[in-house]
Amino acid sequence: MPTYDYQCSGCEHEFELFQSISDRPRRKCPACGEMKLKRLIGPGAAVVFKGSGFYQTDYRSESYRKRAAEEKSATSGTTEAKSDTSAATDGSGKKRKPKPPAASSKN
Repeated sequence: MPTYDYQCSGCEHEFELFQSISDRPRRKCPACGEMKLKRLIGPGAAVVFKGSGFYQTDYRSESYRKRAAEEKSATSGTTEAKSDTSAATDGSGKKRKPKPPAASSKN
């Protein structure tokens, strides 16, 4: 249940009230008894996360983390190997132009 700020426009009395969201706003001032009470718009609550345990991966076991790291390094190693073999280079590291296909002769 949220806390709401109220202010009386008659006597300027301000206070906080802990009430349900579905409750109607109060109108009668507890200080002066007049029906000039207004609920103020507040800044809202701030949420601050400190420490570990806020991400799904924070709860993983040490063995899971090691295996995931091994799989990641194995995957990146195969990607590099594929890229090295797929790019035909000359000695200077520049890509070679592909050879044109041989002309076929029809008899």
